[in-house]
Amino acid sequence: MLTRIALGLTVLTCFAVPSAISAQSFSVTFPKELSSQPLDGRLLLLLSTDPSDEPRNQIDDTPRTQMVFGLTVDGWQSSQPAVVDAGATGYPIRSLKDVPPGEYIMQAVLNKYETFHRSDGKTVKLHPDMGEGQHWNISPGNLYSKPRKIVVAPNAAPISVALTEVIPPIKPPADTKYIRHIRIQSQVLTKFWGRPMFIGAAILVPDGFDEHPNARFPLIIFHDHFVDDFDGFRTTPPDPNLKPDYSERFHLAGYNRIQQEEAYKFYQQWTSPNFPRVLIVKLQHANPYYDDSYAVNSANVGPYGDAIENELIPAIEKQFRGLGAGWARFVYGGSTGGWESLAVQVFYPDHYNGAFAACPDPVDFHAYMTIDLYDDKNAFFLEGAHKRVPQPAMRDYLGHTLITTQDNNQYELALGDHGRSGEQFDIWQAVYGPVGDDGYPKQIFDKQTGDIDHSVADYWHQHYDLEAILERNWATLGPKLAGKIHIYVGSDDTYFLNDAVYRMEDFLKSTKDPAYGGEVTYGPRAEHCWNGDPTLPNAYSRLHYNTQYLPKILERIKETAPPGADLTSWRY
Repeated sequence: MLTRIALGLTVLTCFAVPSAISAQSFSVTFPKELSSQPLDGRLLLLLSTDPSDEPRNQIDDTPRTQMVFGLTVDGWQSSQPAVVDAGATGYPIRSLKDVPPGEYIMQAVLNKYETFHRSDGKTVKLHPDMGEGQHWNISPGNLYSKPRKIVVAPNAAPISVALTEVIPPIKPPADTKYIRHIRIQSQVLTKFWGRPMFIGAAILVPDGFDEHPNARFPLIIFHDHFVDDFDGFRTTPPDPNLKPDYSERFHLAGYNRIQQEEAYKFYQQWTSPNFPRVLIVKLQHANPYYDDSYAVNSANVGPYGDAIENELIPAIEKQFRGLGAGWARFVYGGSTGGWESLAVQVFYPDHYNGAFAACPDPVDFHAYMTIDLYDDKNAFFLEGAHKRVPQPAMRDYLGHTLITTQDNNQYELALGDHGRSGEQFDIWQAVYGPVGDDGYPKQIFDKQTGDIDHSVADYWHQHYDLEAILERNWATLGPKLAGKIHIYVGSDDTYFLNDAVYRMEDFLKSTKDPAYGGEVTYGPRAEHCWNGDPTLPNAYSRLHYNTQYLPKILERIKETAPPGADLTSWRY
């Protein structure tokens, strides 16, 4: 766990002055004791007016964000200062020359890169995940400076910054009675990346797992972003001394207590006498581009689909006694996990017997959030006869724009060039796109101008547009997918993900011989990530994935299990 640094500051002020001033610059060094070898990476200079936390924990894509200015360093020597000046890429203020003079809390972080010599002949420099899920501010081994108060002033001398601290390693979680762990070296990923690559999972085993050694269990994959352990499961009552927090997302006081209450209720259900005995698995497949791989094969990210399906899941089923058959496997998840659930059901149709996809990432690139990648010319603006309208990337529950597509991509540019931000648009581009001449993902649109490259969009359409793939291949996929597709989304999804679902629904409703036989359901006025429960708000239903779909899963098993299938050993 990282130690929070108490700054003892109260109110910081910024004073407006004329903008025609020389930019404040920063001279950054690191001691030789931390690395005798030259370093590669993204150097991030952070400025904050909020003393409540370290600046490195205050950078995001919301209106609350503080400032970041990024610069790529290659072969950086300890004896050679790196200068962050007006040329660094900034967000939300684009250049240090535009930062108002005044008092700030300053911090710097080096997100370290490693050189990968891939099997496709490309050499790239990327940040390897270190067990934290691709979060540069907490990634073990990254260097950072202690936060300190500074004054930015017109025509001031460069401010010296020393990266004297190293983020410590993360201790792997221990196995418990109910939560077990597995980590394997993937042969196909190791070959692709040119160095050892590992994938893993946290497995929730049923009550009585150890006492019933002859039982074999259905397997459920809960696709999600990176988790270091199985979350949402608590064997003890809520902490009576827990200080209530406030959830900005759900506008709820004490949401941390609600989460503990629901996690404990799930434990009580999980261990009750008549609860279905199944394995629920959360995968760990963080990679050099993002906190997960989207669970498919990709020219840039590597063959994660095959690694998960052909290496990791068989290892899980062997060690934890899964039934090991497609009729007994299911997938569900929300957002990224929603897209992954639908994608693996489509790309590996015989491996699973049903997918429950909540608020999935865009399933039709005609509705890539608010962008039509095939017909629009620009990703940032709706082009009119004599005006350009900025396109939103995120809205609140009242429809207010929280960030535009252009700003969201500026945020990513500050964190990393060549698609190395570790953020959303960059991972979509890495997973769905072809490899560029430089070895990094080829841009779907110019992150400075927003101009769309329709040749890249055509590649996306052929390989990862799920609606297009289903429509093109329904004659062969339809018989394998009938009754397996379930999609849920709020009609006011925060990221406009409902728009693509509308298009997917139109196609699915048109299917014949066979009809798709599943469901597409909308939550009226529901934001991200509505998962199909009309009786509860998102704040609660999002905590019930592991119980919500079980009745449908059990009914599906009953209807489709082949003759002689084991339907009893796991119903103790």
